Amino acid sequence: MIHSIIGLAMLAAVLSPATFDPPKDGVELIGQMRERYLGKWYRTLTFVQKTTLPDGKVETWYEAAELPGKLRIDIAPLDGKNTLLFRNDSLYEFEGGKLAESKPMIHPLMVLGFDLYAQPVDVTVRKLQALGFDLGKLHESTWQGRPAYVVGASRGDTVTRQFWIDKERLYFVRMVEPGKQNSAARVETLFNRYIPLGGGWLETEVRFLVDGETKMLEEYTVPKAGVELSPAIFEPGRWVPPGWVR
Repeated sequence: MIHSIIGLAMLAAVLSPATFDPPKDGVELIGQMRERYLGKWYRTLTFVQKTTLPDGKVETWYEAAELPGKLRIDIAPLDGKNTLLFRNDSLYEFEGGKLAESKPMIHPLMVLGFDLYAQPVDVTVRKLQALGFDLGKLHESTWQGRPAYVVGASRGDTVTRQFWIDKERLYFVRMVEPGKQNSAARVETLFNRYIPLGGGWLETEVRFLVDGETKMLEEYTVPKAGVELSPAIFEPGRWVPPGWVR
């Protein structure tokens, strides 16, 4: 009974609306997002992902995150030892258990959807500015029937790099950027089907679109927050089994 009461209280805290004044810019909005879930948002996460690739091929990915800044993706079958590791604002790619490539990379979806709640505001601001978002621009709009803040572009601009935040729940729902090869193309990433999880929220569907057409789809199952994860699984020096996969 006590556990049920505690669970209901936590759910009510997550679902309760924000009480902040409208932010004047993206920096103030980031501060409100962090403050809204300070001490509540989960710090570790695991889930299994069904990944539908642009060519229609379907793969299973096993993902584990430690916030801020650590994400590991193991691509089935696990005995193939093919792994993507995001850490230190870098991407490390393992093939057959051997490090095949590494390169600098700030992962925008990690920053906006997860790390923002677990790191100082100035760190998030610096990374988003490095990614090319103009945090001085902010306006209000509507997304999927819900009020939203838009950061990075003026009203009516559908191509300039921008991110959208649900106004009430203060989580990330959409990113828009110009295409790399065709700057007139509109590239979108959508975080859909949110569920309350571990004092915060988790999207359970991610869509990647180009000019409105879905090119890649990610669907999450068996999400778990507060999972104990070995630090070794996030070390880029050598490949180790994911450990948490059962």
